[in-house]
Amino acid sequence: MKTRIAALVMAALLALYLVFTINYSTVLIASDAPVAQVMGWALLVLPLIGLWGLAAELLFIFTADRLVSTLDRENALPPKIQQLLPSGKPDPAAADSAFEVYRAEAEAEPTSWRAWLRLGLAYDACGDRRRARGATRRAIALSKAAERASS
Repeated sequence: MKTRIAALVMAALLALYLVFTINYSTVLIASDAPVAQVMGWALLVLPLIGLWGLAAELLFIFTADRLVSTLDRENALPPKIQQLLPSGKPDPAAADSAFEVYRAEAEAEPTSWRAWLRLGLAYDACGDRRRARGATRRAIALSKAAERASS
């Protein structure tokens, strides 16, 4: 739930920024100076890229959240790492030892979205966000492929 709230707050802030950017670009386009008009048209491209990025990120977040909820309903989520640092983050040594179990599971079942999602959650617990997103993206792709194959 926290993920959804944070995503929606960030989306609202980005949408507000995009509205101001579009407004400013229309002001520039409406001006008499040709340089300002060109800058206005160029500035109009940025909100389009921002909207695409926002849509892609929200789709990723909500799809990953749906898969995590499915694992939670199946009682298949990895156990939380109990050894925490004073900051509240998982102890890297404990996270690394737990990570090996999920890496081996994903290697043993390369077509299982559940194994890849658990691996993504383990990467996240280890603090490796880039690999966590990669494993989660793979889990999403495998989940979609499984849905297409079953229908």
